[in-house]
Amino acid sequence: MLHVLAVDDERPALEELAYLLRRDSRIRQVSCADDASSALRDLSRMLVEGERLDAVFLDVRMPGLDGLDFTRLLTAFAEPPHVVFVTAHDDCAVIAYELGALDYLLKPVRPERLAESVRRVAVAAERAGPPEDARDPEDEMIPVELGGRTRLVSRRSVTHVEAKGDYVRLHTPEGGYLVRMPLSALTKRWEAAGFIRIHRSTLVASAHVTELRFDGGRAAVQIGDELLQVSRRHTREVRDRLVRKFHRPEEATPPTENTPNNN
Repeated sequence: MLHVLAVDDERPALEELAYLLRRDSRIRQVSCADDASSALRDLSRMLVEGERLDAVFLDVRMPGLDGLDFTRLLTAFAEPPHVVFVTAHDDCAVIAYELGALDYLLKPVRPERLAESVRRVAVAAERAGPPEDARDPEDEMIPVELGGRTRLVSRRSVTHVEAKGDYVRLHTPEGGYLVRMPLSALTKRWEAAGFIRIHRSTLVASAHVTELRFDGGRAAVQIGDELLQVSRRHTREVRDRLVRKFHRPEEATPPTENTPNNN
């Protein structure tokens, strides 16, 4: 069963498209967005929460980020959904197919023509590889709003993440970005990529940790110029994971009287 996202800045057109999609028995869920920027944020949230999105049905010409630019941005995702354009403009079909669109429908949409597009999505989804959780972790691109524009931030550039109420702040060498998503979901999603929870409100990328410090039973990690405190609850896990990261077999020495032997 498919999960699809309908995107159109005109409310009547969006409601009609969603209605027709929900009538198709091959579709289990239809999500909606009234512009491409919102669609990018929804897609990012779904990826973080481990939710699969099979296809996006969207208009071409919308205020701000249009459908073509949205499709170009999708190439930055490890596993982008398929794209079906639903538009009143017939002059962008060539560009749409060059960008990898699965289909191009003209408004008003005929139900039988939409059903054919859904069939193509179903076939493409069936041919897709194993679920993302079964694959090696890859970089992800997180869409963020910056000055009225949508920017994609690479997960690899994120040094640490802080919870801010219903939002999280992604810290990168270039600056911080607020994104509406729960830290708990991000922790679960990014754990395989080397992110470690060091506090109930802090997640760090082990690749960016340069030092692990202990002082009076308390721990802290150094990331760039920042020293981030580790909560007592998370100290053991942080220590175990980071010690493995920093450990070099050639540096190992036999245990001495002053070095506990844990074997």
